[in-house]
Amino acid sequence: MTSNAISLFTKRRTQYALGKNLPISVEQAEALIREAVRQAPSSFNSQSSRVVILFGVAHEKLWNITRETLRPMVPADAFVKTDAKMDSFAAGAGTVLFFEDQAVVQKLQQDFALYADKFPMFSEHSAGMAQFAVWTALAEAGIGASLQHYSPVIDAEVTRTWELPASWALRAQMPFGSNEAPFGEKAFIADETRFRVYR
Repeated sequence: MTSNAISLFTKRRTQYALGKNLPISVEQAEALIREAVRQAPSSFNSQSSRVVILFGVAHEKLWNITRETLRPMVPADAFVKTDAKMDSFAAGAGTVLFFEDQAVVQKLQQDFALYADKFPMFSEHSAGMAQFAVWTALAEAGIGASLQHYSPVIDAEVTRTWELPASWALRAQMPFGSNEAPFGEKAFIADETRFRVYR
């Protein structure tokens, strides 16, 4: 079976060896990220995802914020690994910060009371789809990325630094850049474990 979609999905891999030499311009990368988020589906077409795109100094600042926030939390003898990880993210060309606007979620809860308890979950679904859409679009453009989760420890400082609305809840961070190392083989669990089909 051949499928353009599946071909694109197979290009989306986790890349930790990032560089600053993007195969497209910064402006093209920004436009690509914007359009991927626009096209990602959301519950009730709520479009609850919010994105901050950081390049250059702002991108490096994020990973310094994360480093210094984690420093008092990580034992000194283990911080070498944390420090190296922050350096690897900062070595990339940029970072996408993914948020979900809780004001949108709360408005949906008010307007559709029958589903009120479900909208936070629906919002997380929207977040995941936006992240996958961006990651796949970057991969198709030859840009490496990984998905990181340093919330909630960096949330307050990120909100303060970039003067973001209080209703924006940080969900994930995606450092991206040029692929500076090949991808390894991806292992898959047995289909029998993962799928059931009935006819």
